Amino acid sequence: MDAKYSDEAPTPSLKKMGGALVGLLQGHLELVGIELQEERSRVFRLFLLASISLILGLLILVGLSAAVVIAFWDSNPIVAILVLCAVYAVAMAICISRAIRLAKACASPFQATVEELARNQERLLP
Repeated sequence: MDAKYSDEAPTPSLKKMGGALVGLLQGHLELVGIELQEERSRVFRLFLLASISLILGLLILVGLSAAVVIAFWDSNPIVAILVLCAVYAVAMAICISRAIRLAKACASPFQATVEELARNQERLLP
């Protein structure tokens, strides 16, 4: 009985490759699920804190605006109201520009999954 020896590496069976593929897919799906849950929790907390801050900030602005208008009621109430409106407009423009910059600068919420898929692609493809 002659045994053939070859220099080629043994090819893995289809069953083993399928099992490895299912394992990779399961790991990626678990990672996506975890990242999705973390992102949802973070967004909810951010929304809640932003909403409360907005309500409290508006109450402060109304109170301060009323105090300024009452203080200048005898001399120039219209000027006081217009100055307050100008200050609010500048503050709003600054907030909008920062929000746009923050939205553009944020990382992808599924960055870890994308990186893991790229590493697997490098490993699997020559």
